Amino acid sequence: MIEVRDLRVSYGGRVVADVPELDVGAGECVAIVGESGSGKSTTLLSLLGLTPDAEISGHVSVCGVDVLTASPRRLREIRGAKVALVMQSPQAALSPATRLGVLMRRALKLHGRDRVAETMAEAVDAVLLDREILRRYPHEISGGQAQRFAIALAIALGAEAILADEPTSALDVTVQAEVVGVLRRLRAERGLALLLVSHDLALVSTIADRVLVMRDGAVVESGPAARVLSEPAHPYTRELLEALP
Repeated sequence: MIEVRDLRVSYGGRVVADVPELDVGAGECVAIVGESGSGKSTTLLSLLGLTPDAEISGHVSVCGVDVLTASPRRLREIRGAKVALVMQSPQAALSPATRLGVLMRRALKLHGRDRVAETMAEAVDAVLLDREILRRYPHEISGGQAQRFAIALAIALGAEAILADEPTSALDVTVQAEVVGVLRRLRAERGLALLLVSHDLALVSTIADRVLVMRDGAVVESGPAARVLSEPAHPYTRELLEALP
């Protein structure tokens, strides 16, 4: 689903993300962790061609598309339809004057999807939301509901991979568990590939198969989540773990 080799993202000659290798297969979850400014989000956005002012080199393949050489039109075709981006605060990306059902219907028609009403209902059911939510406006739903709606939209569009940037950091602990539970179940049932950016190692330990630890734009450690989070090899990883409450 996602294959990265020797990715380097720079601004004005300054390297902000240097990732030698990153693979995410169907049904897998890989987490990128590190403090603010470590290059996590930049790496994530570069996988969708969403760093237009950056100098980028290397190889990035997402759902069979070579992102660094694809045309803008081809990139627009895969965004949402093949790979979806779920941000920290999805409500900010929703039009406050548009009902959620109207927004989802427009997105499905834009990507040429059939059986729109049925697809919408199935997607909302998949993330354990009441179908009544489609009649609401963004300000009428909670942060957790907004995150699950963003995931439902990705499912409705047929996304094979989800890139999630701090998807639970703005939520309380109970709601975090609900969102992570939805993502975990969708991985198992639908074979979704999930790339998760987070600073929350406790959350990462509950869902990730593999972990990349980034600091100052570089990957300082990577490997199976169970090993990295229990027997870290790099001092920075140990610092992150020691900072857990």
